[in-house]
Amino acid sequence: MRAVVQRVSEASVSVGGHVAGAIEGPGLLVLVGVTHDDTPAHARRLAAKLWGLRVLEDERSCSDLNAPLLVISQFTLYGDARKGRRPTWIAAAPGPVAEPLVEAVVTELRALGATVETGVFGADMKVALVNDGPITLIVEV
Repeated sequence: MRAVVQRVSEASVSVGGHVAGAIEGPGLLVLVGVTHDDTPAHARRLAAKLWGLRVLEDERSCSDLNAPLLVISQFTLYGDARKGRRPTWIAAAPGPVAEPLVEAVVTELRALGATVETGVFGADMKVALVNDGPITLIVEV
């Protein structure tokens, strides 16, 4: 499981012109990708890592500040463009595998006490954000 994590002062995701999820910061925008061998245990570890990641102001975490997270599925995180000009997506898990695992990350975060907003799995989404710092990390579990 792979995530691109951005510290934000605000972020939103829209589908069809309607806001599906939005947060006002400080908080984290998290793009989550799933590969074929990911499991619910990976989802639990990723959620715990995100909740405790000390990247907010003064090296504090979302758990320290009760800061919100916007979690969006992103299969393209497992794209491979090393050969040619057209990426391949074979390392990305198919929707029936990936969707429940992205939802498991959200469920685990909420169980830890997080306020979590989400996108819409598989939809054409428009993401808007103000990256604070800027701070952007790749997290893999």
